[in-house]
Amino acid sequence: MTQSDFDPQIMAEHAQALAQKGLTFMGVEIFDPTNFWMLLLRFAFNMLVCWVIIQFFYYRKSRRKDYYFTFMLFSVTIFLLLFLLQSIPMQIGFALGLFAIFGMIRYRTETVQIREMTYLFVIIGISVVNGLSMEVPHVSVIVANMLFVLITWLLESNKFLKHTSTKIVLYEKIALIKPDKYNELVADLTERTGLQITKVEVGHIDFLRDVAYLKVYYKAASDEINTIDTITRF
Repeated sequence: MTQSDFDPQIMAEHAQALAQKGLTFMGVEIFDPTNFWMLLLRFAFNMLVCWVIIQFFYYRKSRRKDYYFTFMLFSVTIFLLLFLLQSIPMQIGFALGLFAIFGMIRYRTETVQIREMTYLFVIIGISVVNGLSMEVPHVSVIVANMLFVLITWLLESNKFLKHTSTKIVLYEKIALIKPDKYNELVADLTERTGLQITKVEVGHIDFLRDVAYLKVYYKAASDEINTIDTITRF
């Protein structure tokens, strides 16, 4: 092979490509500035959106620090998993697999209320969108996240949906559960509970003990969610 066999242009292009690729260790690039700053920016944006939803919409009503902790860590875990593994060809299948695994587990050690399950699904969805949308225009990603925040705010707002609390009551004045005694039933419950009752439904009736289960709808004094409202003791 003579010196004339070397093409200076090809050698220059090869050297430029190696310079752009950067240092590698065992075939893996050690530091990629573009990917690094994208990770930080996407992570900060994802955490900001999830924090706004959890802090101002969920926690404002529920005051559950345990779920606050759970939602935030789910957000961090799902985002980092998908962002760092985005080069895997089956990235969509991997994301859906996470939902399937979560659906099978479902926190079997504790009964999770539907509101908490919904917020957890929303947090996972936001993290999946932010972690996998590397080739999606930034404006589209921002708009998608803002839609999450907007829809959650509308559904949690009392101006859009009127919040009505409920209680399960074991009632002993069984004579008042008759349809023609409905007004007297409401008046008696209002006087005894001090609640602003809007509706009463009659459930299970036990004639042996002369008691009945009632579901009482009332206007709560605040927007906070009372997690014990629908729990009954048998």
